[in-house]
Amino acid sequence: MKWARFIAIVFLVVVSAACLLADFVAPASYAHQFRDVPAAAPSHQHLLGTDDLGRDRFSRVLYGTRVSLLLAPAAALLSTLLAALIGGIAGFGGGWLQRFVMAATDLFLSLPWLFLLITVRALLPLNVSPEISVMVTFALLGCLGWAGAARVICADARSLSQSDFILLARASGSSGFRLLWRHLVPNLKPILYAQFWISVPVFILTEANLGILGLGVAEPLPSWGSLLRELESFSTIALQAWQFAPLLLFIATVSSFHLVLTKEELAA
Repeated sequence: MKWARFIAIVFLVVVSAACLLADFVAPASYAHQFRDVPAAAPSHQHLLGTDDLGRDRFSRVLYGTRVSLLLAPAAALLSTLLAALIGGIAGFGGGWLQRFVMAATDLFLSLPWLFLLITVRALLPLNVSPEISVMVTFALLGCLGWAGAARVICADARSLSQSDFILLARASGSSGFRLLWRHLVPNLKPILYAQFWISVPVFILTEANLGILGLGVAEPLPSWGSLLRELESFSTIALQAWQFAPLLLFIATVSSFHLVLTKEELAA
């Protein structure tokens, strides 16, 4: 597992670096159309060929991967912070506050959030810019993805609030804010770290689902969802196997995020 984790980290670093430097690495812009070579096979000029509009696939894979690798962690950070705030306060306070938060998380977890995301995303104007669409998509994921993590954090915070060192700090006259900030939050760091890394691939997968349905990032900006949607035509990909490149990169990236955490961190 140590070697697997090391390989996963190296892979994520290399892919992230290539995508962040896409402006220098990519042979062309993601929207540039080579109209003389539409649906071309791989060549020295186009490493993964071109799509039906003549856009370089390698460039679109780099830019599409950059969208997910930049904004999925941002959405995961937002959801983890919301979960820490809501779950931490509920677990520390206990009583009716904890019961209310647990009931709210039950409601959130019982709702079909994929359909809600589809509905909210579909309400955006058709002429919305790609930048706005990608920001809205991942902001929704971050705001709606806190419930499951909040339950875990609430239970851990409740256990910590009854521990000896918290009781000792409370007996010494520490205020509620000091107890939360100086004693509770530092001991919640392992679980917050684990929840963050667990959320990143979940949000990448969710965005891909929306993109496959045509409700993710707006064209011409690529994302993994829009790239994977091109695999719908089985007759085409049977003759053009290089179109599987985005799928293979997608699987490798999501799997690498799962391998980053150790067994101890997952158990936290």
